Amino acid sequence: MLSIIIPVYNEAEVVESNLRQIQQRIGKPDLISDILVIDGGSTDQPFEKAKSIEGIKVYTSEKGRARQMNFGARKARGTILYFLHIDSLPPPNFEQMIVDSVEKGHLAGCFRMSFRSEHPWLRLISWMTKFKARSCRGGDQSLFVAISLFKKVGGYDENFKIYEDHEILKPLYQQTDFDVIQEKITTSARRFKTKGVLTLQLLFWMVYFKKWMGASPENLYRFYEKHINN
Repeated sequence: MLSIIIPVYNEAEVVESNLRQIQQRIGKPDLISDILVIDGGSTDQPFEKAKSIEGIKVYTSEKGRARQMNFGARKARGTILYFLHIDSLPPPNFEQMIVDSVEKGHLAGCFRMSFRSEHPWLRLISWMTKFKARSCRGGDQSLFVAISLFKKVGGYDENFKIYEDHEILKPLYQQTDFDVIQEKITTSARRFKTKGVLTLQLLFWMVYFKKWMGASPENLYRFYEKHINN
């Protein structure tokens, strides 16, 4: 019923441990159709580490999170797609919560999120994810969507090398009663620790502002590569 799709790129240091933790949080394995790891051509061998874990299907696709997730959706056997970042760990029995939400008519949704950090600003951001507003969403919260709706909205826009998680939300919010499950998914704060919490948040806001002002996917990506991913 549920296909878990996890895009990775050069994350060998966390792949094996986090995949095992994700498996341990599954309460009803019969609700899981498959777990797919989609590698974007990494150079540090997450492919081999993921392939060593029983119950994990591993594929290689073109680099780019949108392309990797669309590729995973095409390979998936489930009727519900669950897109999950490798740094994010869903709550125990997450699969049952997702299935229950879809059966109630929410054809797309996510979880609340909590950063694995005690920094006051990150705690505030985490608190805000309990609200339903689209502005409170982020890719680290994960995304579940009925495959029928995913196909209807055309999947992820592969023109976006970043911001793809936000771009798909607009049609999903328009097409269904988007659900925010109030159990928490936890996610790493490692990038905030590297860049500085307030510095990185300001850079993310600049990305959102540029998009609001009409910046192209290419311009957003150039800004991201220059200021965030360096």
